[in-house]
Amino acid sequence: MKKNAATFGVLALISCLAACSSLLKRKPASELAAENDPHLWLEEVESEAALSWARAQNERSLPQLSQHPRFAQLEGELRKIVTAKDRIPYPSLSGDGWVYNFWQDAKNIKGLWRRTRLAEYSKKSPRWETILDLDALSRQENESWVWDGADCLPPEYERCLITLSRGGKDASVVREFDLARREFIPLEKGGFHVPEAKSRVSWLDRDTLFVGTDFGPGTLTDAGYPRQVRLWKRGAPLQDAKLVFEGEKADVSSFGYASFAPEGTTYFVTRNPSFFEEENFLLEPSADRTQAKLLKLPFPRDAELQVLFKGLLIAKLRTEWKTPGRAFPEGSLVSLAMDRLADADPIASVQVLFRPHARASIEQVSRTKNHLYLKVLDNVRSRVLEAVRDESEWHYEHLELPDNGTISLVSATKFDDRFFVSFQSFLTPTSILLVDGQSARKPKVVKSLPARFNPEGLMIEQLEAVSADGTKIPYFVVRPKNLAFDGKAPTILYGYGGFEISSVPYYSGGIGKTWLEKGGVYVLANIRGGGEFGPRWHQAALKTQRQRSFDDFIAVAEDLARRMITSPDRLGIWGGSNGGLLVGATFVQRPELFRAVMCEVPLLDMLRYHKLLAGSSWMGEYGDPEDPVMAEAIQKYSPYQNVKTGARYPKVFFFTSTRDDRVHPAHARKMVARMRGQGHDVLYYENIEGGHGGAADLEQTIRNSALKYTYFHERLGLGR
Repeated sequence: MKKNAATFGVLALISCLAACSSLLKRKPASELAAENDPHLWLEEVESEAALSWARAQNERSLPQLSQHPRFAQLEGELRKIVTAKDRIPYPSLSGDGWVYNFWQDAKNIKGLWRRTRLAEYSKKSPRWETILDLDALSRQENESWVWDGADCLPPEYERCLITLSRGGKDASVVREFDLARREFIPLEKGGFHVPEAKSRVSWLDRDTLFVGTDFGPGTLTDAGYPRQVRLWKRGAPLQDAKLVFEGEKADVSSFGYASFAPEGTTYFVTRNPSFFEEENFLLEPSADRTQAKLLKLPFPRDAELQVLFKGLLIAKLRTEWKTPGRAFPEGSLVSLAMDRLADADPIASVQVLFRPHARASIEQVSRTKNHLYLKVLDNVRSRVLEAVRDESEWHYEHLELPDNGTISLVSATKFDDRFFVSFQSFLTPTSILLVDGQSARKPKVVKSLPARFNPEGLMIEQLEAVSADGTKIPYFVVRPKNLAFDGKAPTILYGYGGFEISSVPYYSGGIGKTWLEKGGVYVLANIRGGGEFGPRWHQAALKTQRQRSFDDFIAVAEDLARRMITSPDRLGIWGGSNGGLLVGATFVQRPELFRAVMCEVPLLDMLRYHKLLAGSSWMGEYGDPEDPVMAEAIQKYSPYQNVKTGARYPKVFFFTSTRDDRVHPAHARKMVARMRGQGHDVLYYENIEGGHGGAADLEQTIRNSALKYTYFHERLGLGR
């Protein structure tokens, strides 16, 4: 008996070793996917073969839309909205009393960077000073420059770092600009200039920058972002910038920045091990800026540092933070005293600043010179609170802002107590309000967008669908008050459901004029994966649980049909980026529910997404396909792997951009090639410029929008 047991043991060991050997030899899922992919060559972004293929698809698809009887009308309506002179010039408030704005119109399709004084901005027709004309600069330098922002050094605001992108790519060029002289400072004259890369650059002082960029092999993460943080002194070669921190190659990125405030300047270095994790350090540079000391902050890695306010470091918790004898709830805002960091137990100074309830979340945290403000989302409706601290605890005062819509903290500065907020809803045009923290705090409307469509006879309601696991999923419906409820209303259902980003009501002249005013219905879904109800709502659809986002979206589609608002023959879905994955997965899984699918700059080949451009930075969201457990979960929903011959799919419109260096255009390219090879009828348009946003100037924006709305009109029969 003992001999038999021993024999069985040996046999079992041999069997185990054979299985383990097999596992060790198993190729990663991405390699297997590549070996079985005849369209892999479309991953070569700008190869002649791939671009020729894309142009051929454009020539095949564009006439079907641009020659449609509705296209010219819709393009004309959109042109009036997009180029209107009475649009709101969105403000960026500077600490020296200037209001900056980037403006595009029919004459300046690339745009003007300009400024005016705060008092002048409040006038109906303010006088603007043009600082930089991007159309002129593009002509002068023979480049298609796209504005990507300016960082001006406080408190003088005389020198700025201007970021420009070629054609809308994430990779950009950073150049120093003299605000008084209205000119760039050349490198040869001592100016700062960082060549094109996915850089992270910011001021430390007038003659020193934090810089993370492509310094050569090994200096970028797998996702293509800076791995190193260096200090670059004026006049020194960029390659000689001193290394002060280096993250891991598998990280998302690392970067340094300064928090400039009246009470002093504080320097930080942040390492992002994954998309939803960060390690924060205080940086104490020496007097000559050549040495630096780093002190790690004691927050958990999945906490998100928000702001430094009056000696308090304020962070938002994604999960419960358990410490000896104390626990801080997930989703809450906590403060940590900087002057206690050297204590034996610095966490003893932590206070819970704000804890939202189960159907609420903290969307924004911002400070002015003397005040701290929170934007809170409560059942997907916004409110703004001022957080006030007395000797023992925090309490809150509500700002008198409009209700039943979306409020956003637009612009604030640490050197002034005035700041801008915006308000909008599906049917209420956007307004900009100025809040003065030193006055009675009653906000003053300084800009209002004129109505772009007639809201007469329209209404908004918030409904709920029940997902596959019984979870209630809220969604907004914008529809005619006299809707017949016969299932015949042409309806667009929009969703995102990822990266803890909330989908909130917003005013869109394009949707209103080209769709709602003509009798269509618009629906916005608040599915899991977003941030509408805090971190738990997001985490419910992470990684192996991704199918829940798709189930939620499907549940909303089914609920719309159940309520007879629409029916599959009149329902279209729309999503971009992660939302492109959403609509891609749902139309593959449930093609009978939809007649139209607008799939923009999408992720679709999820077994190889981490190998394409910035894809590896999103493994915190989708998981690592090289992990067998994750590969199995991803294989089940990845649209590219699951689309098949013989199925009856709606006529999908895939839209992408050659210059999108965030989500690789190969996702859309390969999906179209595979579906056409299987005999499915699809539409495809690849904009050669535009980046992840899809357009490099206003003309491209107008054309692209007209194509999309024409597609929905044609497919869903609006007006017929």
